[in-house]
Amino acid sequence: MDRLLLMRSFVTVAHIGSFSGAARQLSSSGSLVSRHVAELERQIGVRLVNRTARSVSLTEPGRRYAEFAARILDEIEAEDATLARRHDRAEGTLSIICPKWIGSLDLGDAIAAFSAAHPKIVVRFELGGMSDRTYDFLDSGFDIAFHTRDLRDSSVRLKKVSSLPFVLCASQEYLERHGTLGHPNDIAAHDCLVHVNDPVWRIGHGHASTLHKIRNVAFSSNSYIALQKAAVHGRGIALLPQRSAYDDLVSGALQVLLPELAVPDRPLYAIYGPGQDTPRKVTVFLDFLTQWFSGNPIAAITR
Repeated sequence: MDRLLLMRSFVTVAHIGSFSGAARQLSSSGSLVSRHVAELERQIGVRLVNRTARSVSLTEPGRRYAEFAARILDEIEAEDATLARRHDRAEGTLSIICPKWIGSLDLGDAIAAFSAAHPKIVVRFELGGMSDRTYDFLDSGFDIAFHTRDLRDSSVRLKKVSSLPFVLCASQEYLERHGTLGHPNDIAAHDCLVHVNDPVWRIGHGHASTLHKIRNVAFSSNSYIALQKAAVHGRGIALLPQRSAYDDLVSGALQVLLPELAVPDRPLYAIYGPGQDTPRKVTVFLDFLTQWFSGNPIAAITR
């Protein structure tokens, strides 16, 4: 039988001094309360109450245990109340994890802005170390994880907070040596800089888009920043997040390829735990990020 239930019955008996009075307060029966106390005595191995026809009194161990049990029950109720308040308020610790390449974009700026706007929320933001299993972030103690792929996993919920534009590009130096692209199929003849998790490039939108499995890999990395640096140094063509490559595109260090076809955007999803009872700190964070990205769109690049 549940120890806390037994303790609650015993503490009520100790406070009121009778089984019937305790039963009325607990909306129970006197016989059930008496059984609870007897079971508690059996589990502890000590007699806690003296029973007579007219009254109930505590033994010496009973008085000591009543004080202990009352303190434990009070602490449990206080902690329950604290957790309930934190759940309903935007406060406490918010743990976030995402792939390194996403965190290296302006997601970091958005999360820093959120932290400044909500000082009662302590942010823990980690980059990398994510499992391929979408729900593992919950087992690792994180509240939210970021992904850019569509998920069909009932063990998590997701919200799209933004779109991430990508761009096919290369340096002017590379293009002068190898020529530009006239058609997506020309990719096969060029040195390519490939993210290890993105070996197939989609060019164009909708039904007109085409997939290109990259075989002529001149440089590969698990970091888009590293690929961007290699592209600036003229090593080949790369498919990069536009937010990351923006400054190099504006300065002319990188040139947009096949601008008339463009590259499909990728969704930025925030993934969090299942259920309807989402903590307030999570919903406040998701709303803030959605508004932040809406208010900070990346500027168009002059072709």
